[in-house]
Amino acid sequence: MVGLEEFEPGRWRVQKVRLSAPRSDLPMPMVISDTMDPVEQVDGRFYTSKRQYRAVGRAHGLVEVGNEKLPPRVRASEDRNIKAARRRSIHTAIQKYKAGVRSS
Repeated sequence: MVGLEEFEPGRWRVQKVRLSAPRSDLPMPMVISDTMDPVEQVDGRFYTSKRQYRAVGRAHGLVEVGNEKLPPRVRASEDRNIKAARRRSIHTAIQKYKAGVRSS
């Protein structure tokens, strides 16, 4: 419904009546739904709720891939002994190649 509103003496503007609750400045709120397509869990039942699906998995001792905490990985290239062994191996391979040794 549209009406007129006097905001100063002799000055009018169109007043719009909102039919819904006021919205935020964001284009749309971010909502993650609990529903999903039916998926079979280890107990043989099909679940459409993510919460129930995860609860059954945890009860059976399963870990959902992507949510587990992995230990920090130590890179092999950071170890001095491994670096030295790799350099020796490359040096030996180059020396053998220069000497004419070819493996098939």
